[in-house]
Amino acid sequence: MKRWQKALILSLMGGDLYCMVELIWRGHTHWSMFLLAAVLSLPLDLANEHMAWERPLWLQALMGGGVITLAELGAGLILNVWLKLDIWDYSRLPGNLWGQVCLKYALFWVVLAGTAIVLFDWMRHWLFHEERPHYRWI
Repeated sequence: MKRWQKALILSLMGGDLYCMVELIWRGHTHWSMFLLAAVLSLPLDLANEHMAWERPLWLQALMGGGVITLAELGAGLILNVWLKLDIWDYSRLPGNLWGQVCLKYALFWVVLAGTAIVLFDWMRHWLFHEERPHYRWI
């Protein structure tokens, strides 16, 4: 299977998985969140694919959470502020930046990124017969 086909499959799965998480967490989602999660799945999986197995999983998760938080800020400024779609508003939560990102969800994105890294690794192993995942925790 070609590299772009694998990326497309994992990207679509990433979008689906995020929407399921959001449906469970908030009870609803928005189509733009599928697109954002699908697009974010590409660099997260690509970075994960090129990182050595020796890099601690917590560090990979922290880096992934930072990327997600920055993407959420960018998407929020475009979708919520500029286009006024009002998809989310964190302005009532402590540690928020313009109501688009906040500390609570930045920490949640780290956990979600760590989970996604493990899931994508196992999906690559099961679906594409790539190397069996193994991790360093420290």
